[in-house]
Amino acid sequence: MDYINKYIEENKDRFLEELFELISIPSISSIAQHKPDMYKAAEYWKKLMLDAGADKAEVFETDGNPVTYGEKIIDPAKPTVLVYGHMDVMPVDPIEKWNTEPFKAEIKDGKIWARGAEDNKGQSFMHAKAFELMVKNDALPCNVKFMIEGEEEVGSPNLGKFCEEHKEMLNADIILVSDTSMIACDIPSITTGLRGLAYWQVEVTGPNRDLHSGLFGGAVANPINILSQMIAGMVDENNRVTIPGFYDDVLEVSDEERAKLAEAPFDEAEYKKSIGVEALDGEKGFTTNERTGIRPSFDLCGIWGGYTGEGAKTVLPSKAFAKISSRLVPNQDHEKMAVVFKEYFESIAPDTVNVEVTPLHGGKAYVCPIDLPAYRAAEKACEDVFGRTPVPVRSGGSIPIISTFEEILGIKSILLGFGLESDAIHSPNENFPLENFYNGIRTIPLFYKHFAEGEK
Repeated sequence: MDYINKYIEENKDRFLEELFELISIPSISSIAQHKPDMYKAAEYWKKLMLDAGADKAEVFETDGNPVTYGEKIIDPAKPTVLVYGHMDVMPVDPIEKWNTEPFKAEIKDGKIWARGAEDNKGQSFMHAKAFELMVKNDALPCNVKFMIEGEEEVGSPNLGKFCEEHKEMLNADIILVSDTSMIACDIPSITTGLRGLAYWQVEVTGPNRDLHSGLFGGAVANPINILSQMIAGMVDENNRVTIPGFYDDVLEVSDEERAKLAEAPFDEAEYKKSIGVEALDGEKGFTTNERTGIRPSFDLCGIWGGYTGEGAKTVLPSKAFAKISSRLVPNQDHEKMAVVFKEYFESIAPDTVNVEVTPLHGGKAYVCPIDLPAYRAAEKACEDVFGRTPVPVRSGGSIPIISTFEEILGIKSILLGFGLESDAIHSPNENFPLENFYNGIRTIPLFYKHFAEGEK
């Protein structure tokens, strides 16, 4: 640890300067006008890799946004780690809710405040600096490859094809990812499972134009009313999803594993306080951590239609829209679920409106065995830095490409994240504690050390 701490201390100001420059690039993958920023971020990552000591680095074109790849092969006979991260970020709306400028990073209260501070520029940047640290100290014990993509926040639609086309280049023994969180600053955890995702947009059409709500209200179906009623019927009084067949393929977790999950520290009062609610809600018969870790869910992510401007406009709208997502668990196939929901939702529409469901994107759930040698290496690395064994946790979030890696490349992933629940990723005022940032840089080199020793 001595050389690690010494290098961090001597270079921490430079680390932050370089990270802030990366953060200043508004690489929002979901907004077309930011396409040039995706290439700017990709080139910046190429420079980061080369400056850190990579043998080579290159920006690859895809049918969407670019991928930056880099590698350092110290010995083909030694094990290889493939680091995955993403350079794209979520939009910043609502901008008025931010207390700082989203793309001008600031340090306040021991945290970095900016869009991408944690997800995923801050966390992936830790890997670049940990790699640099090892190379400059001649301490790299294995081969390292980097794959930093530009479309994670829109479902990684082109990365599967990229992996298919570059299987040999991406060949590795394990994939290392920091795009998840830990329980608390002093309670490390390793994510052993991710939920899958299915996402749709719904369009409900009534009359052929917006109508006067006085002249037509009560005689013509209102698409917003209909859509609201249909969505309300998607869950029952026990918060179970009512779509026929929704639970058919759900992998039920054993009582033994549920007992292990229950060992993870959880303060319900603090949880409610942190998000500003008086009570929690979810599927009956399961705890909060189980509801977000081992059970599927169904949520309305956005709904709009009619007049939403200032003042009043008495209108019966022609159309109503919604964006809907479902988090899936192991054994649930997102492609099957996309069809099941589409067919069911369109079938229950009344004759007074026309309903069209368009699947947008999705991905499978992922589970990492805790007896994997790479998992044990991550466990030891956390013990070295934090002085305690990390807790295995199931995350409620989704990283759809992780299951794709296993399918296409045949490689398992270790999800060694250093974020916190309070980091507000995808929300205004995203932040990342400096303590976690530096602890990530401390932990990653030790993962390489233990992994290389375990693979001998």
